[in-house]
Amino acid sequence: MLIIDGKKVSLDMKEELKASVESYRSITGKVPGLTVIIVGSDPASEVYVRNKAKTCKEVGMNSSVIELQEDTPEAHLLEVIDSLNRDPGVHGILVQQPLPNHIDEFAVTLAIDPAKDVDGFHPENLGRLVMGHLDKCFVSCTPYGILELIGRYGIETSGKHCVVIGRSNIVGKPMANLMMQKLKESNCTVTVCHSATKDIASYTRQADILIAAIGRAKFVTADMVKQGAVVIDVGINRIEDPTTKSGTRLVGDVDYEGVSAKAAAMTPVPGGVGPMTIAMLLKNTLHSFERANGL
Repeated sequence: MLIIDGKKVSLDMKEELKASVESYRSITGKVPGLTVIIVGSDPASEVYVRNKAKTCKEVGMNSSVIELQEDTPEAHLLEVIDSLNRDPGVHGILVQQPLPNHIDEFAVTLAIDPAKDVDGFHPENLGRLVMGHLDKCFVSCTPYGILELIGRYGIETSGKHCVVIGRSNIVGKPMANLMMQKLKESNCTVTVCHSATKDIASYTRQADILIAAIGRAKFVTADMVKQGAVVIDVGINRIEDPTTKSGTRLVGDVDYEGVSAKAAAMTPVPGGVGPMTIAMLLKNTLHSFERANGL
């Protein structure tokens, strides 16, 4: 079985991004800039934001983090976003989710300039994705990362049956739309399964390419997978494991041990799709910089 190594690809991409940033610095005297806004003190979000900022600096991009109090009024957050929209040194704006309950996440998404929406959540970017204008939009980072892995590993997709488990706005919906586009890395017949799907296994067993993004540990078992399928596991779930020092370990939405015996290629958890998300965020930020500077 081929292991689709997202950690390796993300490290390769970091070197490529670093070279591009340095080249643009020498040409324009400027570098891409990413600003992340975090509201409140969610520990998982804080770790993720620190990792984003660290990776930004490693590739030579400018990075800033704006930390706001938990009780920050929505109107103030929107003012901060507006100022970043007008700042020519900021090419990517990301508001870390989840947000406190009193803030309307959709209103925040709408407030971000689509040209700086490097998370790919704005309706304008999603609409361009659905219409196939991928050169004029930003694609949500996790689906974009999966497409990058498919391309770099030369996985044949044209005419194949791709089954996506999950319909979230962040992964499932954009992933399904990407896989039906006329691209070298997609051009599939696509089926989407979700929580209301009856007999999910009857669909997953038809999949040449199975993408699991349901958020349930080891949901996909070997009997649900066709021999020789390509399996992409988006899930990151922490389960109890008394044999580890922490007492827990990370697993995906796919039972790796069982499914790996049938799959032709598969992403591990950790080290598969996860590392690609930040890499694609920086790639989107670079694209924003290129568009802003006519490069």
